[in-house]
Amino acid sequence: MSYAKKAKNGYYGIAEYQTKDGKRHQKSAGCFKLKRQALAEADNLQRELDKVNTDLHDITLVDYFDRWFDLYKKSKAKSFSARNQYSIMKKYIREYWQDTKMRDIRRSEYQEFINWYGADHAYKSVSKLNGAIRTAVNYAIDDDIIRKDFTHNVTVTYNHDKKVKVQYLTNDELTKLKQAVVKGLNPLNTSRYMILTAIYTGMRKSEVQALTWKNIDFLHSTISVNKSWNEKTKAFKSTKTASSNRVIKVNRSLLNHLADLKANSSVMVFQNVLGTIPTSNALNKCLRSIMSTAGIEKQGFHFHSLRHVHVAYLLGKGVDIYAISKRLGHSNITVTLNTYSYLIDEFKAKNDTVIIEKLAEL
Repeated sequence: MSYAKKAKNGYYGIAEYQTKDGKRHQKSAGCFKLKRQALAEADNLQRELDKVNTDLHDITLVDYFDRWFDLYKKSKAKSFSARNQYSIMKKYIREYWQDTKMRDIRRSEYQEFINWYGADHAYKSVSKLNGAIRTAVNYAIDDDIIRKDFTHNVTVTYNHDKKVKVQYLTNDELTKLKQAVVKGLNPLNTSRYMILTAIYTGMRKSEVQALTWKNIDFLHSTISVNKSWNEKTKAFKSTKTASSNRVIKVNRSLLNHLADLKANSSVMVFQNVLGTIPTSNALNKCLRSIMSTAGIEKQGFHFHSLRHVHVAYLLGKGVDIYAISKRLGHSNITVTLNTYSYLIDEFKAKNDTVIIEKLAEL
């Protein structure tokens, strides 16, 4: 991009260029008395700089996506799952576009790509892929690789059959599950205490695993979430997002049960007698056993499903969705609405019936 910049004694001709490290720079073509002279010289300089930058002008979509991730996203995508998401996206981009250059892609062709990917994926997956590519494309425009956003006004199409319904329990089933968990509590088996904590807090598995006694305030009945646990490396890591750092208000009943674990004399709340923190497999195995004993049958129900159960219970009790979003540690209420849209729509339908009945009493 080239332009003229007003100076005290005329106009500076300015050309912008980007180096291979992704940083943008400005270069002056000199100062001129007339604006048109400054623009002409800036254009000449820009053409020279563009010749140096032909590696970007001929870059393929998959290579630019990879470059964009390394420069702008890699440092932010700290978790394995986040990095893996981008890796999967790149796989599909490479499979479809292969060596297609960014500057050769048209909007209609990109729509065909979205239709192709969406034929076998749910809305959330298509939306995330499209969002990532759109962001990369906007950066490519700033890099002067392309002039138009070929993702603009593209329709997100997806496979409606791939939509996953949120798994949750009825209030009666939740009560039965909680009672079954409490009945078998034993400080030697910390898995049950972790399940109980998830029921009452809606915390993520890695957040529950990472709890230390410093995180639990028995006086004010709160649990502070400020880290998570990597069960593969057996080490602490940062929370999923900055907003995941939060303080959760809990009931006294849960804290009374957790206090029993102090007998294990460990820094971490759920470290068992073997000196380890129960893994996903151990937690899911324990949960399935408890549900079987309680006579609760839910196909595909696992530890993370307890987070959905927590949301369903609070929604059913009329708790404000904003308060629920904060409790879950979501970055904003939109994330909560999108994640639990199925549940919210279901409760909306029930509330609509109540609204009609109440209006009929006027």
